Amino acid sequence: MAFGRLVHTLFLPVLLMGFLTGCVPGADPDAAPTTASEPVGSCQLQLPSGADDEDAIRAVLRAEGELMVAQSITELMALWNAGSVVADAKNTPDNQDDDRQWLDKDAIRHRYVRTVFPGAPAAAQPADLEITIDGDRATVVATTNIGDEVAPAGDRWELRKVGDCWLIQSLTYNLEAPR
Repeated sequence: MAFGRLVHTLFLPVLLMGFLTGCVPGADPDAAPTTASEPVGSCQLQLPSGADDEDAIRAVLRAEGELMVAQSITELMALWNAGSVVADAKNTPDNQDDDRQWLDKDAIRHRYVRTVFPGAPAAAQPADLEITIDGDRATVVATTNIGDEVAPAGDRWELRKVGDCWLIQSLTYNLEAPR
């Protein structure tokens, strides 16, 4: 009898709390950055005064490549917004069903640390940036330029402006069709 009471008074409430915390919605990508003391996105890059939105977006993408090569994971992750996504289009841009996705910042961090960093790219800079800005959203189509890999229009970046800071919302890569 004492064991049954123990189960009801301790185990069931713990089980219920575990269930309820698993139902918490994900981070709101529209929310302002949560660490006011730590600059994020373009705001961490010390842009020159007078830099416009396009300058800030270019700086974010340039910093992503530089920080990836330097394997500076903390600064790199500060470029990404809450609720962000990385998708490998697997060279089938018209078929999203075969895409591999990394959802939210923890998964993206894991991708950098376990997949990207071990390859130790010596250089990574997007090129031929085509930037389209629509209010607080921007889409950038870029040539993939990582080491010896050059793929015209191989990357699509989506960025969000949160407050005064541009943050990466998504990256879809391998958009070029197979040769």
